Amino acid sequence: MSGETDLIKLYSGRILALAADIPHVGQLDTPAARVKRRSPLCGSTVTVDLNLKDGRVAEFAQDVKACALGQAAAAVVGAGVIGTTRTQIETARDQLRAMLKQDGPLPDAPFEGFEVLMPARNYKNRHASILLAIEATAEAIEKAETAACA
Repeated sequence: MSGETDLIKLYSGRILALAADIPHVGQLDTPAARVKRRSPLCGSTVTVDLNLKDGRVAEFAQDVKACALGQAAAAVVGAGVIGTTRTQIETARDQLRAMLKQDGPLPDAPFEGFEVLMPARNYKNRHASILLAIEATAEAIEKAETAACA
């Protein structure tokens, strides 16, 4: 019974609300980069499109096919991504990974909303899905910057 109660707590109202209202859903017509990431453990996928202007994310879209935790993480990414730099996204990715896997602190603003996912620390099988959106975004920024320099 305790395991069931813990799982119910994991899928809190805040997580479900985020999952139901993911910002920037869809695709861009002409993205500088498109990256699709998949979690082999659960099959969740996130596809990210973005365009940069002056080294910052100017346009962003995401297609999210994931569990509620992955959707909630994508909502946090979508809410904070516009105007961020590659360094900010990579820092957020590293901080989220540390928060989940090493009991690290919350990611910095504008990604402090990942706090809602702290209960998932104890569910290692959910970590890959939670990380998909921020990892895809980091990869897309790198890809867009590389293409711009070519």
